Amino acid sequence: MTLTWVAVLLLTQAPEAEEPADGTWPSASSSENVMPADALPTAAGEGGGWSSLLSLEASTLALVPRGGGGEPVGYAQLSPMLVVDGGGEWGLHVGAPVRLRLWGGEAGAGRVRKEDWDSLSDWGQVVRALKLGSEASVVALWVGAMEDYSLLSGHLVRRYSNRANPDYHPAGGYLTSSVGPLFVEVFSSDMLGARLVGAQAEVDLAHMLTGPLREPGRYTLGLSAVRDWGRAGGQSPQVTLAHVDGTAVVVVRPGFELHVLAGWGGRPDTAGAWGAVVGMGADALTPTLDMKLRLEVRRQRGGFRQGYFGPDYELARLSAVSRSGTPVTQAPFPEGLSAYGEAVVGWDGVRLGEVLQRHLHLSVGAEVFNWGRVDVDGRLAMQLAERSLEVAVSGLARGLGQPGARHLYLAEVRWRFGRRLYALAQGGTRLYPGADGTLSPVAFASLGMGVDDAR
Repeated sequence: MTLTWVAVLLLTQAPEAEEPADGTWPSASSSENVMPADALPTAAGEGGGWSSLLSLEASTLALVPRGGGGEPVGYAQLSPMLVVDGGGEWGLHVGAPVRLRLWGGEAGAGRVRKEDWDSLSDWGQVVRALKLGSEASVVALWVGAMEDYSLLSGHLVRRYSNRANPDYHPAGGYLTSSVGPLFVEVFSSDMLGARLVGAQAEVDLAHMLTGPLREPGRYTLGLSAVRDWGRAGGQSPQVTLAHVDGTAVVVVRPGFELHVLAGWGGRPDTAGAWGAVVGMGADALTPTLDMKLRLEVRRQRGGFRQGYFGPDYELARLSAVSRSGTPVTQAPFPEGLSAYGEAVVGWDGVRLGEVLQRHLHLSVGAEVFNWGRVDVDGRLAMQLAERSLEVAVSGLARGLGQPGARHLYLAEVRWRFGRRLYALAQGGTRLYPGADGTLSPVAFASLGMGVDDAR
């Protein structure tokens, strides 16, 4: 597959130009993220050297308010993009959509959609991905849009997107470092604003006690802490969470690992807010299959819950899943038990590559609470017709079975019909925040064409 088409397949984001930023830590135990190989388009099979890609998409975008509020508005959208790949140690992916108003909207509104560029954080969207270092580096850095991001064990930050709010376009980032038995990951959801910041440190206990092992990461102990300063992307209450995790890999086979885990966490500034978790996970890896499964039983009290910073947090921090309209930090959350399951599957009929060039990619997470609530989110992408067609669907449902449940959906199709030309279509629903923090549902549709050139 050429660099050109790999890049096209990777650009399957919603109209807010989101870029996937998920990856895997090679020790399958408790860690979930390192340098995301699929965040920067690279030539399949290349081991070094330089390559580049220049692309321009032109499309229309229509936003139609639902529930009788507001009026429809239409835009012409131009999305330039430049990718420079310097090999396994560094890469740069820049470009941002510019939306020019065609019709509708508020009287006197400018030609360019102001909500896309009205804060310092919004300028972060120009950097889609910057990679310095790799999994083998002592220190490595990644900056860009965060989609489906988990902080190592994932018990505080799990499947998080920093661009779930369609009027907030920050560039997040995380830095990883590995020295002896210690592995540390530090992240920020907004490199230009005071928002989510956190870190998790993991110690390889066997390495610390007996020295380096041939199979590292068998027994680990981790400590994580995350704080939301609430000062960018709209004001919201501040919150701090912390968590302790222990993991033991109990079965190791060629291409397969099984591990068990346990943890405890809480809100240091809130008495009686804590939670506990026990579970197990399995990782399978072959030349054509990469599968990660996890099942957990959780206990929550006092408003704390595992995965607090989840896929809809950028919306929930303004208005929680309920009819009260209060931020999630102030909304009541019943005490109880829950069961959480997650599956991430990548499959390719030929061979898995370093980039997301796969015939099938599935990522789904679900949590069922014993007091009647269900949360589900996931994405399914398939490549068809000799990889010339990609079809993807994604969805998020929060608070099913409760008043004020939240539903968001997206469908997208990309079809390459020439060496440098491709067509794209997208449609779905989004929630746009108002000045008072309320969320207004909007349906959107986008049609367009793209042209690219790879060298």
